[in-house]
Amino acid sequence: MIPSDALSKIAAEYGLSDSEIEALTSALQGKTTTEIAEELNISPDAARKRLGEVYKKFNIFGKGPGKLSRLQHLLMSHYSKEMVSDTRQKEVHGVEKKLQDMKKFPALEISSFQGNVSLVFEQLWNTGSYSDYQNVKAKEQIIRASEEYYSKYIDRHGQIKVMPGLMKEPLPLDSIYTAVKFLDEFSIRYFDTPDALEQAYRKKGQRSFQASGKHHDGISVAKNKQYLTVLGGPGVGKSTFLRKLGLEALKGPVGQLESEQIPILIELKTFRGSGIDLKAVIVKEFEICGFPDVEVFTNYTLDQGRLLILLDGLDEVPTHSLNPVIEHIEDFVTRYSRNKFVVSCRTAAYQSCFQQFTDVTIADFDDEQIEQFIQQWFSTDLDKETETAEHYWELLQKTESVAVKELAQTPLLLTFLCLIYDREQTLPSNRSTLYGDALNILLKEWSAQKRLERDPIYEGFHPALEKVLLSKIAYDSFREDRLFFSKSNITDRITTFLADTLDAPEYLDGEAVLKAIEVQQGILVERATDTYSFSHLTLQEYLTALYIVDSQLVSELVSQHLTNQRWREVFLLVAGLMKQLGHELLEAIDQQARNYVNEQPKLCNLLQWADRITKGSAIGYKPFEKRTISVTLAIALALTNSIKVNNAHVLTVVHARALTISHHTKIAHVSDIFRASDINIHITHEIARADVIDVDGTHDILIDGLNDSDIDNIIEIVNQLIALEIFNIQGLQNLSSQLFVFKRKIPHSNVSTEDWQGYIDELKSAWLDALELTTESISLSNREWQLFGDYLYANDLLLRCKHASIGLSRKVWKALEERLFIIH
Repeated sequence: MIPSDALSKIAAEYGLSDSEIEALTSALQGKTTTEIAEELNISPDAARKRLGEVYKKFNIFGKGPGKLSRLQHLLMSHYSKEMVSDTRQKEVHGVEKKLQDMKKFPALEISSFQGNVSLVFEQLWNTGSYSDYQNVKAKEQIIRASEEYYSKYIDRHGQIKVMPGLMKEPLPLDSIYTAVKFLDEFSIRYFDTPDALEQAYRKKGQRSFQASGKHHDGISVAKNKQYLTVLGGPGVGKSTFLRKLGLEALKGPVGQLESEQIPILIELKTFRGSGIDLKAVIVKEFEICGFPDVEVFTNYTLDQGRLLILLDGLDEVPTHSLNPVIEHIEDFVTRYSRNKFVVSCRTAAYQSCFQQFTDVTIADFDDEQIEQFIQQWFSTDLDKETETAEHYWELLQKTESVAVKELAQTPLLLTFLCLIYDREQTLPSNRSTLYGDALNILLKEWSAQKRLERDPIYEGFHPALEKVLLSKIAYDSFREDRLFFSKSNITDRITTFLADTLDAPEYLDGEAVLKAIEVQQGILVERATDTYSFSHLTLQEYLTALYIVDSQLVSELVSQHLTNQRWREVFLLVAGLMKQLGHELLEAIDQQARNYVNEQPKLCNLLQWADRITKGSAIGYKPFEKRTISVTLAIALALTNSIKVNNAHVLTVVHARALTISHHTKIAHVSDIFRASDINIHITHEIARADVIDVDGTHDILIDGLNDSDIDNIIEIVNQLIALEIFNIQGLQNLSSQLFVFKRKIPHSNVSTEDWQGYIDELKSAWLDALELTTESISLSNREWQLFGDYLYANDLLLRCKHASIGLSRKVWKALEERLFIIH
């Protein structure tokens, strides 16, 4: 903390009132607006307004977690300048004491850094060759230069701003940094075949292509390794990690690196042509900050191993300069081997360049890291009060968000998703637009923002053509049920595409294009030696859907893959990509769904029954919603008899699908009814087992399976169904009173099995009679139930596709909706 007298002096310079200084002091102690309000005995709104005035007077505007950090940095800068001013009025002894005092305040990172740099100069002076600098003026210059170096590092490398169109202002890196983890070496499957990777992926059952295994904390590894190469795909956080290492080094012994080395971050993309000189770059970094005798200082720090040299983006070096840069780095590391070196590079571009370096690979974000990032992103007082982070994390946990969450495993795309959620406070219902934007970030925007020199291949192979190629590869492999493919396979696909595409440059070859895509965007990733996959299953699904729409393959999609759940996400994306023509997909699904039941008399009768008993009932609900509830109820009754015909498993699946569709309706309390109904089904299902077990065990099941409270539960269900007013039948009204009679007639435990079974049969008959059903009408074969399950799945998918559509005609949808769950 800045001493209170120094803080008061700075506050006075900016015209803060006493009450504003109180609010500022509390904020610097890490207290929330609510806590500040309680401490100052004012309302939260008043506290927020008071803090707003503080920020305004310090010329800090905007919103987000970075405001307080920027204020702290500004105050620290002022405090350090004040220290310099005091120093100018002291003798040599006073200056040395000041430098020693700074080491007593580890929270003052800039002071700690100044002390560290000053210590280097003290050691340099003690060699006896530079005694001219042992004077007040030189030491003042060191303090000012240290402050300038610290400030420049924070300004250049301590802030994050990506996707300028969405992100209006930079954020302090420390405010949102999420700890990086490295893959365990044994989890990297170097020599696996595509089939082996395919098998491992499916066994894992998660939407992540990266192998699972033990992970290691990134900073802990960096702390213990003198030479480190950090590998990973585009947007996984390599550059951010190097910048974070520099920030921790600035903190000195109190930082996570516990280091007294001076960080130097060099972006290797600036090395072009033949003028490659790391030492000259380091000298310039010190020179522009005003250090005295920079040549001597640089030589000394390099010789003594006092530098943490961060070389960012080996993959970003222009191709013609790459070999000279690698050779220069190797020579430099050999000559100045006492320093710590960290190099970052995209995995695809790395060729084991540095023999003495330890190679590590950044792991995809796991759930813990995703949640931590979200919590840090949405950390303003307003976000905390409205629990923005909690709501967003809860949304990502939902089944329908599983593909979005997969994108969040990449920090760059997680940042994009947070920006979208921050703007809209929800995730777009049309995921095709969201995934298309994510793909464009990787294809174009990320490289453009980093000002990378594009591979010469892209002079003729433009992004639009690349997207067509990728969509073709995605579709072919997805249709073949392959997520991993050999290098020769994908190279052949690229070569065939180039030969067959009119506007594709003739001089390109498949292997060169594959390498360019892998290095530049990382959309295709080498998972093992000569074995590739897409970076995200979500992007492969999106590209598959894009190919289907562009190639007009909707009819083929519906006829061949409608009930294959692996294609479910593709259907939803196709619905969004078709826009106003989305009705063609919905109508195709509806027709295919009808094909499952049209030739099955019992299924047609069941659907006609559902229409008949609901027709003319309450007008507050849509006809298809009422028919859906009826069908779900009939399946529930059929499930109580399923043990007898050995089709319990099939019927359980069908019943689950019916419940899923029921949740699409807007009928009040329907979820509660079917939750209660599930309990009833379980009870009657256990009772039905009496027909197929040994007589000695029958009584126990029957006695345990039914009691007064169970009948009360059934009565409650019936009353709720009546209250919905969706059934146009009198029998349901009568059933409620009949059940009270059944409650009084529950057999005693000493009656015969036949008497128990007779009671159960009467209870089920009462249900069937009330709904105007018969045992025969709900006794279907396995094949019939399977077809009905397909019919239900198709209708559920149709309703989901409708929600994913853009620009769907109201008139067209109304006509289609009226046909749902009805057979003429």
